[in-house]
Amino acid sequence: MSEQKSMARPGEQQPAEGLFSRSYLAATVTFAATMFLTGFAALAVVPTLPTAAEALDGVSLFPLVAGCFVAASLLGGVVGGNWADRSGARRPLATGMVLTVITLLVAATSTSVWQLAAGRFLDGLAAGMVAVSVNTAIGEAYPSRLRPRALALMSASWIVPSLTGPPLAGLVTEWWSWRGVFYGLAALTLVPALALVAVLRRGRTWAVDEPSDEPAPRPALLIAAAVSVGAALGQYGVSGWNVQHALFAAVGLVLLVALAPRLLPAGTWRARGGLPVTVLLRGLGSGVFFTLEAFVPLMLVAEREVSALIIGLVFTSASVVWAGASWVQGRVLEGWPRHRLVRLGAVVQTVAVAVAVVGTLPGVPSLTAAAAMPLAAIGMGMLEPSLIVLSLAHSRPGRRGHAGAAMQTNQNLGQIGVLGLSTLVLNLCWAAGSTGPAGYGAAFAVLLLPSALIVLFAGRTRN
Repeated sequence: MSEQKSMARPGEQQPAEGLFSRSYLAATVTFAATMFLTGFAALAVVPTLPTAAEALDGVSLFPLVAGCFVAASLLGGVVGGNWADRSGARRPLATGMVLTVITLLVAATSTSVWQLAAGRFLDGLAAGMVAVSVNTAIGEAYPSRLRPRALALMSASWIVPSLTGPPLAGLVTEWWSWRGVFYGLAALTLVPALALVAVLRRGRTWAVDEPSDEPAPRPALLIAAAVSVGAALGQYGVSGWNVQHALFAAVGLVLLVALAPRLLPAGTWRARGGLPVTVLLRGLGSGVFFTLEAFVPLMLVAEREVSALIIGLVFTSASVVWAGASWVQGRVLEGWPRHRLVRLGAVVQTVAVAVAVVGTLPGVPSLTAAAAMPLAAIGMGMLEPSLIVLSLAHSRPGRRGHAGAAMQTNQNLGQIGVLGLSTLVLNLCWAAGSTGPAGYGAAFAVLLLPSALIVLFAGRTRN
């Protein structure tokens, strides 16, 4: 009788299971907790780094400290993706969380800026592994209809860290020590990390893809390491304007151009349809947002004398609306074709770039440019999860880790490349005698090109 009651009547449908139904609860809680903790650690550490570098007499090497994280996350994405394809996403996910705790302790005990840089490098390695592993695991754990919702939840898991992480870190640094931030984060992350390892070792909390008949290409880790070095050199090179920095930038560019294509699907930089163009657009979109995130606050402080409190509110609002837009694409617009959401997000991002350019003009209110960041965050909230969903759809079982690693790699390359190009234009304008705001306006105008390319190529991502 109980079995009959549990069965649907003819013509009726069982209600569709959601993220928190019994079948998916363990995976959903695991992923959300992981993103919450990694987001808290990542966002709380950033405002502490300048103080730490100054205390360690390493202000001149701060660009290296800041650049290590992005460069290492590129390598971590490749390691995590290959590992996930071989044995499922659980092991690299657990390893990344444990490594996060270790890196915080390395940074907390720093006696030199070089040790601090090493800690940031290891943290980037862990973050890359975790990000790729979570995205791969979402492909393993959920059917296609639930993946947009799962990705929206991952974005929402960053809201509380974005609201509380930086202010709390600032208070701890002000009242106690910058080391206290790292020690506190290590203690906060240790128990959940160990609990995550125990849960994942207990058994299968989600399905593991069967290996593909055609194994994913596994690029040599030496190549990935060389590309990470190139990324770090490129970031350091564009941080200054002299012969030494130009030399570092040139060496980094050579390494990236020569080796980065070997980490990406064939045809990525030619915008071939399917996975290659999806990977390409992930890099372009992230590059545009990352550059706005770097230059808008700098311009507001240096040229418009906007207070640090307002800058903090701008960052917070961007985080909140990003999560909100991600929720909209996963719930309200879940029936839309993904490639149309990519185009819509790119259009919003293009408007944000235009607002940033207008905000540099004389006589325009100082906070006009500030509006560019939450606008761009709305675009990314629709753009990024849609591209991840498309990358999973374009990847056969057993190759999702490779696709996730490619997405992570090109995200970092896009950030470095777009930011480097805008920085070059900014420095050239200043060298030619342009005013500060005019230079920023030219740097922002450069971003219209990658934004337009996303709008143009969005149709090629359809599955």
